[in-house]
Amino acid sequence: MPAIKHLSRFAAIALAGACTLSAQQPATSPAATGPAAPPRPPRIVRPGVHTPGVSHTMDELKKDATFPVEGSPDWQVITKDHGVWVSSARANHVVQLLPATNTVGIIADVARPCAGLTEGFGSIWVPSCGPAHEIERLDPATGKIVASIPAEAANSEGGIATGAGSIWFVVKPSKLLRIDPKTNSVAATIELPEGTENPVFANGFVWISSFGQNTVVKVDPKTNSVVATIPVGPKPRFITASEDFVWTLNQGDGAISKIDQKTNKLVATIEAGIPGSGGDLSYSGGYVWAAMFDFPLTQVDAKTDKVVNQWAGPGGDGMRAGLGSVWLSNLRLASVYRIPFQQK
Repeated sequence: MPAIKHLSRFAAIALAGACTLSAQQPATSPAATGPAAPPRPPRIVRPGVHTPGVSHTMDELKKDATFPVEGSPDWQVITKDHGVWVSSARANHVVQLLPATNTVGIIADVARPCAGLTEGFGSIWVPSCGPAHEIERLDPATGKIVASIPAEAANSEGGIATGAGSIWFVVKPSKLLRIDPKTNSVAATIELPEGTENPVFANGFVWISSFGQNTVVKVDPKTNSVVATIPVGPKPRFITASEDFVWTLNQGDGAISKIDQKTNKLVATIEAGIPGSGGDLSYSGGYVWAAMFDFPLTQVDAKTDKVVNQWAGPGGDGMRAGLGSVWLSNLRLASVYRIPFQQK
C-alpha cells in the first residue's frame, strides 16, 4: 500500500512476535472417534537355505504350463485318471486341470472349499467351509455334487485323506471322522489330542500331524484307535508320505521332519528355512517338495535328506507332485504352474 511504506520499529517487533507465537503453536488433530487399530503382527522372516548351487530365483524356474484359476487357487489332488483338481475359496469353486492338453476342464461350484481335497471311490471329496460346513462329494465326470456329509473342519488349514475303504477327516474339536463311502455317513469317530488336524494315509495307517502338540499321531483303522504318538518339530502342519517314511512341514521353524513308518521314530530333520503359515508338502519321484510364500518351492532328496533346490520369489501355497510334474498353486497370483521335475 502506498500510504505505509515502512513499519515502525515497535510494529515490526510486534509482528515478528506474533509470527513466532503462531509458528510455535502445535497443529490440532481431530479427536479420535474409536479404538486404535491393533498393531500388525510382525512379518515372518523366512531365511531359506541360501546355499550356492541350491538357491535360485523363481525367474530361473522352468515351467511347462501356466493355468489361470480365478480367485485363490490352493488345495490340490492328482487323480488316478491323470487329472488335477484345484480349489479356489474366493471364487467358490473347484477347477479341473487337464495335463494331457494343459487346459482347464470342469469348474465345479463348491462354497468356500477348504482343508484339502482327496479322491476315492469314483469321486472327488471337497470339504466346504461355507455356511453348511459339509464335505461335498463330486462326480468327476460332471463336477456335480452327488452327496453332502455334515462335517465342520477342525481348521480350514486341515486336510482329508482316503484309505482302508474310507474317507478320513478331522472335525472340531479334533475328532477324526471315518466316513463310509457306501452310505455317505460317519462310521466311526476317534478322539484326538487338541490341534491334531492333518491326515495322510500310508501303509495301512492314518497319520495325523498335530500342530497343537508338536507330534504325529498314528491311527490303526483295524481298531479305530491311536497306536503311536511321535514327537517332531514345532507346529507340524502339512504332511505327506513316501514308500517307507512320513514327512511333516513344521510351521514353527520351517524344517521338515522325517518319520520311519516301521519304528515310529523321528529319523531326520531337514533345515529348509521356510517357517510360518501357509504352504504345503508332497512326495513324488524320489523327492519331497515343499511350498511356502517367499520360497514357493523347495526340493528335498528323500534318500540323502538334503535340500537340493530352492526357489525364492513370488507365488506358491498349495501344491502337489505327480505325473512327472509339480503343480504349484499361486494363491496370490490366480494361477497354477506346471513344473517339470527335471530342471536342467
